[in-house]
Amino acid sequence: MNQKKTKRSKSSCADDLRKRILSLEIAPGSDLDEVSLSEEYGISRTPLREIFHRLSGDGYVRLEENRGAKVASMDLSVMRVFFQTAPLIYCTVARQAAESRTSLQVADLRKIQAAFTAAAKAGDVGESAILNHQFHEQIGHMAHNPYLMASLKRMLIDHTRLSQTFFDPQSELDQNRIAQAVDQHDAMISAIEAKEPSLAIDLTLQHWDLSRNEMEKYVRPDPLPLDVISMKDRRNAL
Repeated sequence: MNQKKTKRSKSSCADDLRKRILSLEIAPGSDLDEVSLSEEYGISRTPLREIFHRLSGDGYVRLEENRGAKVASMDLSVMRVFFQTAPLIYCTVARQAAESRTSLQVADLRKIQAAFTAAAKAGDVGESAILNHQFHEQIGHMAHNPYLMASLKRMLIDHTRLSQTFFDPQSELDQNRIAQAVDQHDAMISAIEAKEPSLAIDLTLQHWDLSRNEMEKYVRPDPLPLDVISMKDRRNAL
């Protein structure tokens, strides 16, 4: 852990822990040590436990009786549900965003996209992943559906952790995929702004297909034993 820091607010500590979990600075399944973290953030253990409870409610950590807090795992059972569910959530969110967005929300989405584009071009892996998280979360807000939003937020935790591999190019092909992802974001914004839900769904499926195989590398050296297929032939499920 780092040296003791100046006392911070609970909100600031929670935000920092979220970012460290999303960036994999704190690995999935890791124990969160109350003593060292309370010293690091300059807060007592009671408010730290309140932060753990808040993060648990958001899906970032798991609380275990008599064992404290542990970062949410990314084991095979979790990944199975993730890869089966993600395209359904993303497409439904995109459709409703295209139907319900406001002009101000589109403007905010463009601001996030501008920052994401800059981070991607600069090769900043962590910042690209965080801004990609914010991009898709903003589309969730544009859908104006609290039920979908809760599911999207939980799913984005694992997606952002998985996307550390996508935004860390190892070849020219990987770099081209990142550039394509940036272009797809721009196209998704245009479709949502134009209130074209069918086009928004098509672009979302293309975006998912682009990143899916790269994200799978995080969890296996060989193909996943899952029925992970493109959702293009399952549009009736949306």
